[in-house]
Amino acid sequence: MSGGRQATPAGPSTDMQQTELHELTDVQRQPGVKIDPKEQAAYDAFYHVNSENLDKKIQLGDAFLAKYPSSVFDEAVDAGLVSVYFEKQDWKNFYSTADKALALKPDDVDVLATEGWVIPHFYNPHDENADEQLNKAETLEKHAIEVLATMPKPASLTDAQFAASKAQKATQAHSALGLVYFRREDYADSATELAQAMRGNASPDQTDLYVLGIDYQNLDRFSEAAETFGRCAQALGNLTDRCKESADEAKHQAAQPKR
Repeated sequence: MSGGRQATPAGPSTDMQQTELHELTDVQRQPGVKIDPKEQAAYDAFYHVNSENLDKKIQLGDAFLAKYPSSVFDEAVDAGLVSVYFEKQDWKNFYSTADKALALKPDDVDVLATEGWVIPHFYNPHDENADEQLNKAETLEKHAIEVLATMPKPASLTDAQFAASKAQKATQAHSALGLVYFRREDYADSATELAQAMRGNASPDQTDLYVLGIDYQNLDRFSEAAETFGRCAQALGNLTDRCKESADEAKHQAAQPKR
């Protein structure tokens, strides 16, 4: 082994392949329950607000939840706010709102995958609950994968849109699991999950490539590490220089006689 080579991957930018959280979230309506037209209008106003107007969306979402605390739309509003807080990198409200959404709908695959992805990316090993957070992320992503395997197609999506959305969420889940295992220095399982995240993905995340390269180094798979770091150097992100240096190092390691 390579002595447990570790690194702290750079945090992701908020322009990750993040789809609107309502995409796989159908509002659960009870048969025969009539919705107040004003309640419907308030939800529609929240849902359709310009996605770039984050403060307005928060204002409308908070107002809706305050006025309609038992609405059939509450979970969908919470899920939408999760996306907003992600974009603002407001992690305190992100986590609290995600947990509220999952308390209302434990199978919301959008929220499961997103919260589980954020935890290992913005992980601090010095936090007193660091291990618990990694365990939580692992549980969230494994459940997301289970839900994806059996979930019905939302009426609002075409077959092609549904397949693309499921593939994106599965990629996000495997990416998150890969980083969870990396944080635990479980390089074999990390490599397996990250390779799965990249399968069929023409533009893999640069952080995933960098971490996978380190996994391979720790597994003494230096040729694969060099190739992966090379791909990392070609990807978009702020790790390009580090990936180039790591590729050269891995090539040197691969050229050394085997012991």
